[in-house]
Amino acid sequence: MDHPLIDLINQKIREAEEAGAFDNLEGAGKPLPREVDPENALLNRLVKESGAVPEFVSLSRELARLRAELRETGDRTKRRIIMKEMSLMEAKIEVARKAHR
Repeated sequence: MDHPLIDLINQKIREAEEAGAFDNLEGAGKPLPREVDPENALLNRLVKESGAVPEFVSLSRELARLRAELRETGDRTKRRIIMKEMSLMEAKIEVARKAHR
């Protein structure tokens, strides 16, 4: 079954072709890049283009922030709390890395 707007879609594509919208596109005439996961290629591209990162990367950034905070803190109680958070964060990173593989 065709999409209900297929005629309109085809018309817009024809108009774009006639206007030269597809001329001189980057990668024209070259094969498409191989996809490791073809079934999820579109989803993976959208996630990548939106700036999303694997969980272990965002956790690593948080760990770096905690390390910087620790360097700037002289209060022993606060340092102890930060070090506890860092330890927990390192464990979370390890779990996230294993899950990502």
